[in-house]
Amino acid sequence: MSKYQELRVNPPSVLKDIKKDAKEVIFYVVSCMCDNRYTLRFRKNDDGEFKMNGMGFALSNFQFRYEPFEMEWQSDEGNWDRVQTMINSGTSVIEKVISR
Repeated sequence: MSKYQELRVNPPSVLKDIKKDAKEVIFYVVSCMCDNRYTLRFRKNDDGEFKMNGMGFALSNFQFRYEPFEMEWQSDEGNWDRVQTMINSGTSVIEKVISR
């Protein structure tokens, strides 16, 4: 079984790893295509709002069922469980998360 399939069947609980009032949250994801690994970064800008970044890859490649701005709005509200669901709705699943 591939790493992607393992994570899809048994997703890890990564929400405990997100610090309260984090200014940056990085999700490590595994793609369904050959278990390729990527990172998605949410970082607060000067206005205190999160902006999503594909770390060099277009966000459309992840084929989320949601628009990136919807995920940014959820992260602004601190709804990281919803963000996790939104990220996992595409062709990648979350493997782990770090924050600061």
